[in-house]
Amino acid sequence: FLILTFLVAERWGLVTIHWILSNFIESIIIFVIVIFQDDIRRALSTMGKNPFLGVRFPPYSPSLLEEVVEASMALARNRWGALIVLEREADVKEHVEVGVELDAKVSRELLLSIFYRGSPLHDGAVLIQRGRISAARCFLPLSENPKVSRLLGTRHRAALGLSEETDAVVVVISEERGTISLAIKGKLTRNLEMGRLRKVLGNLLVPSKKGRKWRS
Repeated sequence: FLILTFLVAERWGLVTIHWILSNFIESIIIFVIVIFQDDIRRALSTMGKNPFLGVRFPPYSPSLLEEVVEASMALARNRWGALIVLEREADVKEHVEVGVELDAKVSRELLLSIFYRGSPLHDGAVLIQRGRISAARCFLPLSENPKVSRLLGTRHRAALGLSEETDAVVVVISEERGTISLAIKGKLTRNLEMGRLRKVLGNLLVPSKKGRKWRS
């Protein structure tokens, strides 16, 4: 109705009504953007997931994921807390506070050295983008889901928070329990053993043999 009135006022030269409606509509648009800014940001960040847009994230090689799996197992054995973010299509740097920029090959040894308790980089998360470690000591947004258990620590809440806002896969190593969890799409899978972790990461990040099509 408002739009119809606006068009009629414009067509018949009703200047005062046209001016009032023009300012009113602009105010409504600004109000909607402010109120729903989080939802708009999430929608924009997931646009790349649409297969009709022809956008696909670069595939992760099985050898790279094996480095992540072996590092995760070693971190869990040593009870060194860690967060490892594996980017898919949404740009994770738009949602995190980046600490130290890097450009390094993914390796078990480097991940262990980063998350060693005496390392200045051990707090926060490591970002893996396009097959490289792009940053360390990054801080992720905490989950705002009221249904998330209060018993979860900060690392697990951070992993869930980023997975709620992007399509990233986040590996979490618990410092207290020495367990491995995986956060994706706002859900947390806990107590993963080596074989299960390898299989899940492969399904999520390695394209199937029938062309560049991901299995999840």
